[in-house]
Amino acid sequence: QVQLVESGGGLVQAGGSLRLSCAASLRHFSFAHMGWYHQAPGKQRELVARIRSNGDTDYAGSVKGRFTISRDNTKNTVYLQMNSLKPEDTAVYYCNAYTWASTDYWGQGTQVTVSS
Repeated sequence: QVQLVESGGGLVQAGGSLRLSCAASLRHFSFAHMGWYHQAPGKQRELVARIRSNGDTDYAGSVKGRFTISRDNTKNTVYLQMNSLKPEDTAVYYCNAYTWASTDYWGQGTQVTVSS
């Protein structure tokens, strides 16, 4: 059974930093495209950042230059370094894996709250 377990969320003041981690119990992790999404209350879930199996990355315009996604294939873990946080970054952050078998998996989410 595939599990994605996020950690690292919390409460931080505007301008601060957090680092999210997602540990995946996923065979062939290195072949999966990994992503971070967020969902604020009353809004749809949106892509924040994605890192493909070849290391290519994409970012939402609102986080470009502030957030960095990375992966460690030896630890089956993907990270999201979030700097210069803003109150509008407040949301539940979800880890996503899109596998070589074209299957989507989601973590349970971790709350990030940025106070002004």
